[in-house]
Amino acid sequence: MSGWPFEIKASWQSVQKSAMFKKMSAKEILLEVAEKLPPDATLVDAIYELEFRQAVEDGLASLDHGARTPLEEARKRIPQWISKYSSPTTR
Repeated sequence: MSGWPFEIKASWQSVQKSAMFKKMSAKEILLEVAEKLPPDATLVDAIYELEFRQAVEDGLASLDHGARTPLEEARKRIPQWISKYSSPTTR
């Protein structure tokens, strides 16, 4: 993942380290995300983190079901993903 913007890389590392791989309730997820936010975080920051997390979970579920995106297609989509999921504080 080298070359990714820091915010995306940090968020992905957070998702990897979280307990997302076990079944968590929506409330547990919200509390986990809230605990990791800095004290001055906004609702926009919280929503960004939740959307990013959901996108990762959706992608992993797609992979589990055999859905794959060819490498070249993924490379074409990366700029869209980065702009969609760039941190609200850097937009």
